[in-house]
Amino acid sequence: MCDLCPRHCRLRDGKLGACFVRQAHNGEIVLTSYGRSSGFCIDPIEKKPLNHFYPGSSVLSFGTAGCNLSCKFCQNWSISKSRKIDTLGQQAMPEQIAQAAKSQGCDSIAFTYNDPVIFLEYAVDVAQACHEEGINSVAVSAGYICDAPRIDFFRYMDAANIDLKAFTEHFYHKICSGHLAPVLDTLLYLRHETDVWFEITTLLIPDENDSIAEIEALSHWVFDNLGSDIPIHFSAFHPDFKMNDKPRTAPYIVQRAREIAIKNGLHYAYVGNIYDEAGDSTYCPNCSEKVISRNWFQLGQYAVDSTGKCSYCGYQLAGRFAAKKKAFGRQRIPIRIS
Repeated sequence: MCDLCPRHCRLRDGKLGACFVRQAHNGEIVLTSYGRSSGFCIDPIEKKPLNHFYPGSSVLSFGTAGCNLSCKFCQNWSISKSRKIDTLGQQAMPEQIAQAAKSQGCDSIAFTYNDPVIFLEYAVDVAQACHEEGINSVAVSAGYICDAPRIDFFRYMDAANIDLKAFTEHFYHKICSGHLAPVLDTLLYLRHETDVWFEITTLLIPDENDSIAEIEALSHWVFDNLGSDIPIHFSAFHPDFKMNDKPRTAPYIVQRAREIAIKNGLHYAYVGNIYDEAGDSTYCPNCSEKVISRNWFQLGQYAVDSTGKCSYCGYQLAGRFAAKKKAFGRQRIPIRIS
């Protein structure tokens, strides 16, 4: 039995788990995708999305293939649901990836495109190699992982964006073939037992998880259990994979979710996948001044010092900050690692 995630796949020798990359071999579970990637790309950190983790910095993003959830709306399904080994077309060992990030001037590396918990061993080795070069490690994950491997995985992460897909068990079971409780456990673990900086993203799907009642419940839970300083991003859905019958999320639905979160005490709430400069900017919780403006992934006004204090009133903003340098901007630069 694979004890990595709550699916607890029971496998005969040679069989692959639901994630497609973990296999039973001679009485052990092995990772078949170690050292192989579906691609590398340099992105702005805001694309992960992380708005409070060294804003304006660059990150080397990469993923593998497979996933331990089966979300019908997956917007990276060609990678996460791939059953073709050709998807893993680029080979790179951890030290090569760390050197590539360093040579490209990246501040961080991000495990993304598919969920890194399923390639835990590879991700941890890459994170350790990057730390030796002074490069941060970021996990973009659904947080669907068991207790023991959760400790092993996040021990090596500096930041994370956790995809809280909805706030009902019904949604997780019907749409994702998973459960809500393990994801909430991951959020509680990150907040109360680690120093990992993390933010939350919820993709709002019409008539599935976008009701006022559900956003009220979600934001109340975050405030009560994680505190007011955990940033949350509400993103607009577009039809994809097995949910092409659904319409795009109307911008006002995303904006309304942000307003509900702020009303319920969350200091930092953002919109995503729609154009809304105001909703994507950061405001000081103390004096209400705009301290970081964003136009998609392009930073404009930046009134925060190197320690994260508001330049207007001196209030300490939540997050990780450094001395301001030229922002990476909206660039997306694919690279190859040989």
